[in-house]
Amino acid sequence: MLTIPAAESLQPLRRQLRCSFPQLDQVFPDCIAEAQALLSPAGINDYLEGASLICRIGRGFEPVLVYLEELPQVAADLGEQTLGLVSQTVWKISRSPNGKAILPFLQSIAAVSRRLASAELLGRYTEMILSFMERTTGSIHGFHTTIPSPSLPDLLERIPYLLSQLTCHGLSNWVEYGLRHYADHPDRQRDYFSLQSTDSRAVLQRERHGTLFVDNERQLDLYLRSLWREHRPFVPYSDAFDTLRKPMPYVDTLGVRVPDVYDDRAGVAGIDRYRALLAHVAAHLRWSGSLIADNLSPFQRVAVETFEDCRVDCLAIREYPGLRRLFLALHPRPEEDACDPEQESCIRHRLAMFSRAALDPDHGYRNPDLVDFVARFHAELAAGASSTQAIAELAITYIARTRRQQDLSPKVYFTDTEVDYRDDNRHLWRYIEQGDEEESFEERKPPKAEEAQTLPPRHYPEWDYQSKTYRPDWVSLYEALHPAGDPARIDALLDKHRMLAKRLKQILDLLKPQQYVRLRYQEEGSELDLDVAIRSLIDYRGGATPDPRINMSHRHDGRDIAVMLLLDLSQSLNQIPDGCTQSILELSQEAVALLGWAIDHLGDEFAIAGFSSNTRHEVRYQHIKGYREHWDDQVKARLAAMEAGYSTRMGAALRHAAHYLEARQAEKKLMLILTDGQPHDIDVQDERLLIEDTHKAVQELDQQGIYTYCISLDAHADDYVRDCFGNRFTVIDRVERLPEKLPRLFMALTK
Repeated sequence: MLTIPAAESLQPLRRQLRCSFPQLDQVFPDCIAEAQALLSPAGINDYLEGASLICRIGRGFEPVLVYLEELPQVAADLGEQTLGLVSQTVWKISRSPNGKAILPFLQSIAAVSRRLASAELLGRYTEMILSFMERTTGSIHGFHTTIPSPSLPDLLERIPYLLSQLTCHGLSNWVEYGLRHYADHPDRQRDYFSLQSTDSRAVLQRERHGTLFVDNERQLDLYLRSLWREHRPFVPYSDAFDTLRKPMPYVDTLGVRVPDVYDDRAGVAGIDRYRALLAHVAAHLRWSGSLIADNLSPFQRVAVETFEDCRVDCLAIREYPGLRRLFLALHPRPEEDACDPEQESCIRHRLAMFSRAALDPDHGYRNPDLVDFVARFHAELAAGASSTQAIAELAITYIARTRRQQDLSPKVYFTDTEVDYRDDNRHLWRYIEQGDEEESFEERKPPKAEEAQTLPPRHYPEWDYQSKTYRPDWVSLYEALHPAGDPARIDALLDKHRMLAKRLKQILDLLKPQQYVRLRYQEEGSELDLDVAIRSLIDYRGGATPDPRINMSHRHDGRDIAVMLLLDLSQSLNQIPDGCTQSILELSQEAVALLGWAIDHLGDEFAIAGFSSNTRHEVRYQHIKGYREHWDDQVKARLAAMEAGYSTRMGAALRHAAHYLEARQAEKKLMLILTDGQPHDIDVQDERLLIEDTHKAVQELDQQGIYTYCISLDAHADDYVRDCFGNRFTVIDRVERLPEKLPRLFMALTK
């Protein structure tokens, strides 16, 4: 929870923000509290300077408010240099006739930063926006005018959607097409950049390709954590802005630099190309040491890098044998006689052949030096004590043995020599004396220890009922496994309600599936199928091959339900209702314990999760029971440790719970929401906003085949709950009766 600074400590910061809007005094404490939690003291200064600059442009209070709300999280994610970048971009836009574009630029900057995920790409994005503004402002029919860009606001409003479909390169091509064809036609230009024209959508479709990194970041992060026990932040880059020198992946103290998109290639899907890259990088992090580069020639360093790449790849294959197929599919196979050593430099060709041969037992190369060194390479690995230093010595010996005079030729053979799932190996080298090569390697701070322990968030849209549109990637949801407590507490609660449980069990026995379907012709089963067994015996004695499927089994028929119980864990659950001795949280624990016991008795698959929120930047989703977990002490321990806090941003929690429930293979899917109040959050002034977003989320779940039902503990819920859930709700006025009513309500819904 954010701690609001004391009023006396706020005054110097408020004076530093040179802005006199009266509304600012109401929101400043919350904004500066978030900034202090996320930014350094220097970052706070830049943040306030940026807000002061935006205040001076004279466009009212709203741009200042949006900057104050959005930029702390952007700066925390991408770096504090983005504070000045954004404020200076706003200032440049304000110096043109395009003042109306400032607000959509600021409103979209958070979603844009999440899609681009690096300060470098955000800088490229702002350059593109300023260039677009200059090319479309005052250029109508060749006359110089002071007319604003007709399409810049339309482009900015659709930028989050465009970046969800395109890479930076694709977006650049899409924008360039519109500028080239419609720069002098304002109406057609607006149609193109608002995605209304046919060719706009056609070019968008043409530029969509490959696997976007930003759509798979979470999956790749979990891959790196689970298989390699590594966590490094990802920093995506695009090759759209560097046509002379093609960027390469690399790893440094900031994280792992990865391409923003991978196309399918050589029968390998884009997501598997990312996995190959991360496996190679993780292998370096686990097994590679560092070497002093000063005394090695460029040829020797290239050879050392190739041999070390092969070493870590082979060690990775030894740990996960399936990687061999993936590496070989992406590794080129150079033809042995393709390079003429008398006419061109073949050093890259020789090293690429060695690399292929080191990974591929069936390489088929005949060169005696190559075959000899591949055997020595594998002998070094087989010894079990291989190291970066030992492999470097072998690489230097190989390059000396195979060197040719023509290797110095500027004409270098490049065909089939690039292994693009490998990084540039800058992490291998240490320099005693700094030179030109290492000046480009930026010194960066390692990630904070606490950042390394957090899972990347999921981003969900939120419905804006006033504009009738989604705010894309608006809410950041963090999920975690709920901490454990004492499971004996839940057993004590069940014992407290043992008489109620006894009555419920009588009802449950009536609800349990009674219809049995006989499954015949089973090789394994619960009993012998006599008809089939006799027929098989006759076949056996007659010399024919008997049918081995002589058993049968049974299964229940008539109940196929998956249930998600979603608990509102907001601060208001700590209240004690009038006439009660227990808080709403304690009564909810009792009710959920009884309901969990009842569902488990029925045999339905179910999950339990809780949620709360602290602004749209932090929706917390905690797993209490998973679908594959049994109703055991581990689950009871999490339920016993339930705590309440923060607010109730319900729409994002519904969408995330539906992500898990939709994947269940059940005929009927039911989501029960237990809450004690209306959707709300501290960063939302319009109380209808989150009510309408919850209603929209319920409609989305209906389209996914999920039936939602709300159990409200708020005596005044009639004022809003129908707007959220239609007729699918029950209001329990007497909260103390919740443990009795909740299981009965569930059975009524599923009988």
